Amino acid sequence: MNPLQQNLAATRQRIDDAAHAAGRDPGDVAMMLAVKTQPAETIRAALEAGYTLIGHNRVQELRATAEELTDIPHQVHMIGRLQSNKISQALRWVSCVQSVDSIRLADRLERAAAARERELEVFVQVNTSGEDTKGGVRPEDVPDLCRHIGTLDNLRLRGLMTIGANSTEEDVVRASYTDLAELRTAVADSGAPGTEHATELSMGMTRDLEIAIDAGATMVRVGTGVFGERAA
Repeated sequence: MNPLQQNLAATRQRIDDAAHAAGRDPGDVAMMLAVKTQPAETIRAALEAGYTLIGHNRVQELRATAEELTDIPHQVHMIGRLQSNKISQALRWVSCVQSVDSIRLADRLERAAAARERELEVFVQVNTSGEDTKGGVRPEDVPDLCRHIGTLDNLRLRGLMTIGANSTEEDVVRASYTDLAELRTAVADSGAPGTEHATELSMGMTRDLEIAIDAGATMVRVGTGVFGERAA
């Protein structure tokens, strides 16, 4: 195996080991490749190795690589903040937007999806750590936003997403994930139309995926562990 293949396999093994340690089925935890700044040829190599779920932080990076990858089956999620003027460009390529953090953005995505006569899967991004540098809706505003999305014809609420607390204290990081898991359960069990299938938890990255999986993550977003340190 080449270095990229080795990193992919090693990261997947970490995920599997963490799932086993948590008493969970490894098949219940998806591995998303956060492909920030990676060129199309590197992304292609990962896709050809069988890792076909990728996430983009920026629409311009998505646009720069998407055309070259149309011949290989894969799923693309938007995991970074999405500006309103980039929505139409993003929807050309993505099947899911994980960074919905306002009713305004949800409504704009709804209109764009309706114009394309398609459904769009979404996650609500939640700022569970309370850090000013992170995007996401406040935890107390999650129920209202999820209920609103549930009323929209072209959006399908899959679950919640967060970026873990930027802390060296494991308990602080863990709390940012367990809080999201509790919110997910409350949303899915709320009985509000359109929220019953919001069961996914997109949380955890290379540095803390074991903590996230133990807290219930169903999808982890890994970049550095696969591709190495990335440019800003």
